[in-house]
Amino acid sequence: MNVNDSERMSTILHREGYAEAKNEAEADVIVMNTCHIREKASDKMYSALGRYAALQKDEDGKFVKSKIVAVTGCVAQAEGEQIFARSKTTDMVIGPHAYHKLPEYLAKAEKGEKTVATDFTEEEKFKIDAIAAPAKRSAFLTVQEGCDKFCTFCVVPYTRGAEYSRKFEDVMAEARRLADQGVREITLLGQNVNAYHGVDASGKIRSLADVIEKIAEIKEIFRIRYTTSHPNDMTEDLIAAHRDIEKLSPYLHLPVQSGSDKILKAMNRKHTVASYHAVIEKIRKAQPNLALSSDFIVGFPGESDQDFEDTMRLAAEIRFASSFSFKYSPRPGTPAAAQDTQIPETVKTERLARLQALLLADQERFNHESVGKFFDIIIEKPGRRAGQWIGKSPYLQSVAVETESSAIGVLVRAEVISAGQNSLIGKYLHEIAV
Repeated sequence: MNVNDSERMSTILHREGYAEAKNEAEADVIVMNTCHIREKASDKMYSALGRYAALQKDEDGKFVKSKIVAVTGCVAQAEGEQIFARSKTTDMVIGPHAYHKLPEYLAKAEKGEKTVATDFTEEEKFKIDAIAAPAKRSAFLTVQEGCDKFCTFCVVPYTRGAEYSRKFEDVMAEARRLADQGVREITLLGQNVNAYHGVDASGKIRSLADVIEKIAEIKEIFRIRYTTSHPNDMTEDLIAAHRDIEKLSPYLHLPVQSGSDKILKAMNRKHTVASYHAVIEKIRKAQPNLALSSDFIVGFPGESDQDFEDTMRLAAEIRFASSFSFKYSPRPGTPAAAQDTQIPETVKTERLARLQALLLADQERFNHESVGKFFDIIIEKPGRRAGQWIGKSPYLQSVAVETESSAIGVLVRAEVISAGQNSLIGKYLHEIAV
């Protein structure tokens, strides 16, 4: 979601006549997009703001205003005016729903006026999507924002607001526009993307499965992905879509967070280990070739040794193709942060190391099982060597192929000939006409 928001803001700035600077020192405007999920990201933001202030000092150490500095994203939403108190040289604090007004705020900053924009105006935000984006083969399409789940560790409901689904026809219009621009792979985005419930022109509520089915009818689109999902929103029609819609990627990111029912209840996840297993069983029955990824939090307040072992057991039983795992990080204003059963940092570190060793072993196993398979990939960037190009498999694995005839944005067929822990090597076979 943050990558998509950054691309949107970049598109707006290009429209206003800006071009990307080579580095921060040469920039006239610095826009820092932030995440509030973990404490470390917030700390990095303030450290960066200090660097940006230092860039505006002359040889005598005197501050000379030469750059407009904007903080955007979820930290901006959560901390608002507090950012100005800690960073006198910041000009704009803009929450996730106000990016469409970036030109207006820039004009104020040029006059020396500061702006705090943290109102929730979901529908207005998507006006940005009417702006032509740079041509590319793979693109994000936001269909849903916000969250109503209120997990006790998470700030998203407070920074992104309540669940909001875009109108069905608006989503379809953007998908059509992206296809016309040359996009061949669309990733549908939302904090709880499978909770999508957009209204169509007739007033009917449409589901994420309806969105996927309709986009699959666009002949120029050859692959559809979606992220991030909640286990409780894996509806029967969405599971059936994995069986019936060939263009839907056989890869699903479905966060579980913990393998302990006690901890899941404390997290207010509203699912159990048994219900999670049941959902996985249904999906794998519908799509036997499905690969799964997940999120894990270790060291949540009150997590016992047995609770952690339950998480290890769940991970070992399901065998995820890839995963994201983190030590619990208390976030201000969340219920879990106020608990008096916080886990020592040393314990969290040891548990995370054990879990990550298991998850990485499974990721490497999955990658090695890809050897001998044939994948269609979109070339995204050049590799380290001349003639080497990097793209993504249907399972989001990074694949390197060697050919002198390829280029960014081209679709190619490749045979996987070797695998490592984090990437694959493919033998280039041929380019795919689009």
